Amino acid sequence: MDLRDQLKNLFPEHVVKNEPDKEKNTFWWQNEPLICKYEKRKGKPITIIEGFNGTTNDFKLLAKEIKTLFSVGGSFKDDTIIIQGDYRDKIMKLLQEKGFKVKRVGG
Repeated sequence: MDLRDQLKNLFPEHVVKNEPDKEKNTFWWQNEPLICKYEKRKGKPITIIEGFNGTTNDFKLLAKEIKTLFSVGGSFKDDTIIIQGDYRDKIMKLLQEKGFKVKRVGG
């Protein structure tokens, strides 16, 4: 007997509502598109995202989400997100799903 069955026994009149679908999580309205560019530093590829208009905390949350989603390293410095590796296409797709305008620069 799991927890839901126990709750049904305790509260038989309660009607369980379905949880709403996750809405698109937009952090901030952008006037200018985010710039997603590719560079090589010390011979290693990196992806740089810059041009965010929102608060620093929102941008840090976005950086953390990208790093955990793609299981890559990276950092947040001087209002730019630096991701190790060339993940421009995947990152651009993710940002567009969140409602951001994204511009691809370089290569």
